[in-house]
Amino acid sequence: MTIKKIQVYSLLALLAVLMAYPDIAAASPKVTADAAVLMDAKTGQVYYAKNPDKQRSPASLTKVMTIILALELGDANEIVTVSKRAENISVGSQINLRAEEKISLGDLTKAAALFSANDSTIAIAEHLGGNHDNFVKLMNQKALAIGAVNTRFVNTNGYSVPNHYSTAYDLALITRYALKNDAFAELVSTKEATIHWAENGRKMDVRNTNRLLRSDYPGIDGVKTGTTARAGNCLIASATRNGQQLIAVVLHSRNRYEDAAALLEYGFNEFEEQRAVEKGEVLGAVQVESGVHSDVAVEAGDDIVVDAPKDGGKVELKVYMPGSVPAPVEKGQQLGHAAVLYNGKVLKQVPLLATERVKEQGLWFKLRQGMAN
Repeated sequence: MTIKKIQVYSLLALLAVLMAYPDIAAASPKVTADAAVLMDAKTGQVYYAKNPDKQRSPASLTKVMTIILALELGDANEIVTVSKRAENISVGSQINLRAEEKISLGDLTKAAALFSANDSTIAIAEHLGGNHDNFVKLMNQKALAIGAVNTRFVNTNGYSVPNHYSTAYDLALITRYALKNDAFAELVSTKEATIHWAENGRKMDVRNTNRLLRSDYPGIDGVKTGTTARAGNCLIASATRNGQQLIAVVLHSRNRYEDAAALLEYGFNEFEEQRAVEKGEVLGAVQVESGVHSDVAVEAGDDIVVDAPKDGGKVELKVYMPGSVPAPVEKGQQLGHAAVLYNGKVLKQVPLLATERVKEQGLWFKLRQGMAN
């Protein structure tokens, strides 16, 4: 197979992919939120974005990070002694913690997840971080590790203060990460629960603040509400249908539940899973210098499956490989990669692997070639 033939093949493959995917702009939903993102939980693919990277006050959506760290760093059965600082929290939702009370870390986390209790996040932070500020440092480190580079936390509960911010896209990333934790997914999908204190027999019934979760919206399974005067009404909502889980983030919305539902419906109704590249599919060839063969075919090392609009196309397949490589080449050796892009953004990429071994030319091979010429 020659390089020229491969270039034609790649062009035909590119044209086929381009015709298979649509421009989604015309069908995009209208939302009242100042910023919004719709993301596929499995792939991280973004289906809709409105001011996705604009830094905004996240209100109690902050607690998604507090909760996931509580689950990762602690044990639900650990007993926490409430501090005076946690008792003194008096703004927003709270479970009225009292200094020196004892309550399990699991119940504190439940209160934060369902009831958005601000005092519980302080108790969680002090217990796991040694103090509040150390825990906030852990929150920021985790955000960076997840890829939420436009996020900075100053507190654990989402009070609107200077330099406490995130973005719709970062919050979707953080939520995508958190939903991979089964305990988190179970917590944020719980409609109501009872909080129990460890010693005094005190208990409190709490109800999830997410009204979309308590509605009959099909497939809804979480995640978190947030409201402050500065942040406005905010919501992260997750829903799953036919194995596809979507995450909708709306910030400073005039109707957060309608906005989130509209985004989720858009994702479920307008997109479908499509296979852009098959594992083992030959996507080109690379010249081999001083090899017993002049070139070697390369194949996709994995499938590329993307969720794409159902009715047409603007997805681009690009093949990246060197013009030539020196012999020898081993079968399975990586010789570049293929990528599927949507609106210039890479959705997924896979390695391109040599389909066969190509030995280096030996003396006898060169002599035979010379005689043949």
